[in-house]
Amino acid sequence: QVHVAESGGGSVQAGGSLRLSCELAGSSYKSNCMVWFRQAAGKEREGIAAIYTAGGYEYIADSVQGRFTISQENAENIVYLQMNDLKPEDTAMYYCAAAEGVKRTYCSVGLDFNYWGQGTQVTVSS
Repeated sequence: QVHVAESGGGSVQAGGSLRLSCELAGSSYKSNCMVWFRQAAGKEREGIAAIYTAGGYEYIADSVQGRFTISQENAENIVYLQMNDLKPEDTAMYYCAAAEGVKRTYCSVGLDFNYWGQGTQVTVSS
């Protein structure tokens, strides 16, 4: 059964780092769009990073550019969100979402995603 599993959230002081992991488990597709969203209390969900697992596309939102990076475990359906220089405003629930078997040109944070993880909380204290 295909599903998304996230891990790696936690609490950290401002300036610290965390790495979130996301696996699209059970998928036989190699061409998937995998995206990280976050939603802070009282705010709209924000798409902050995307990657195409067959290569050729990565996206980082302006709000986290220069501090966050998205990467992939070799050619696997496992992606990471490395978050450095964390700020209190990064406090949110972080979700991973995936769409299977899509073309690279369709991969974006605005895509309709088949699978969503349960979310992992990131809390940054000042």
